[in-house]
Amino acid sequence: MTRDAYVVGSGIIEFGELYEKSFDDMLEEAYLNLLDGVDGGVAPSDIDAAWYGTIDIAGEGSSGAALAHATGLFETPITRVENACATGSDAFRNASLAVQSGAADVALVIGAEKMLDDTAGLIGSAALERLWRGRGVTMPAYFGMRATRHMDQYGTTREQIAEVSVKNHANGVKYPYAHQQFECSVEDVRESPTVSYPLNLYDCCPVTDGACAVLLASEDRAREFTDDPIRHAGWGLSADSFQRGDDLALTNFPATRQASSQAYERAGIGAGDVDVAEVHDCFSITELITYEDLGLCADGEGGRFVEEGHPHLDGDTPVNPSGGLLSKGHPIGATGVAQLAEIFEQLRGEAGDVQVDAPEVGLQHNIGIGRNATGAVSCVNVLARD
Repeated sequence: MTRDAYVVGSGIIEFGELYEKSFDDMLEEAYLNLLDGVDGGVAPSDIDAAWYGTIDIAGEGSSGAALAHATGLFETPITRVENACATGSDAFRNASLAVQSGAADVALVIGAEKMLDDTAGLIGSAALERLWRGRGVTMPAYFGMRATRHMDQYGTTREQIAEVSVKNHANGVKYPYAHQQFECSVEDVRESPTVSYPLNLYDCCPVTDGACAVLLASEDRAREFTDDPIRHAGWGLSADSFQRGDDLALTNFPATRQASSQAYERAGIGAGDVDVAEVHDCFSITELITYEDLGLCADGEGGRFVEEGHPHLDGDTPVNPSGGLLSKGHPIGATGVAQLAEIFEQLRGEAGDVQVDAPEVGLQHNIGIGRNATGAVSCVNVLARD
């Protein structure tokens, strides 16, 4: 018999070019911010186990021992999780499953990444070598192909794609932890340097360092830590291959469709019940496609969906009130955990200048392409107020 798991606290550090901070510094700061951020307080001795998400580009945190050294949680079971860009959200999923099963009553999740200290490792990770060997296909080029195909197949305009970046940068100015805090217009996006047609610089997320932590507790223990816990209502995880034939059109991510369907079913909701979402916008086109994959709008309607204002901060389904990856940055292991921390704050009404109106259900989503891999993985988590 399973039981519910609840988010009872979070701690995040400011994302950015953190050359002055070591990996240990980032982990320690996120952990201490979490300890300070739990309403009723939490002691290290309360933590039964921890899950640590990182793809370890910098080569500094390849086992759970790295987290133990940074936090002092020696003799605590620590599991390191790596699952492409879904690393942080999958670490959360695994911690929640441990709480739901009774294997732990209180579980810590920390995601962290040093993206800027090892340029060679970062470039190597960005090249889709096994998918199109020798053709120079990097992530921007691959997502650029998705953009041109969506434009050709559905009549999506370049301006509609740019509107995603405009929206997210407007939100990021109001979000205190975002790496890039500037507003831009559609014209600014289109006039920024070309990266891979039709994507320009402002269509691409920055390379960012960062760390974030959340704390999960069982339904029996949650109110020891806060009077306002947020339930982990559902999850979905799916891996899919680009070589099976289903993805040839380049206009959707089957893994996201599969993962979101699982999450909705487990949570007992539909796409129309989502009040706020933090989704994976490594590129502006990724968010636009994700509207469709999550069922927030019909296939081919993503451009119109953003143009009409639905995912804006004051729209009926706000998406990426934090500014998303385009503004906040994408320190891979930390990304999903930070998205969950933002949804946690949104559902508690504590999101400050980016607070949406009275949300009851929040969704978090990552889509990732593995290092030199031929497939995608997607993780979707649903949080809800009781």
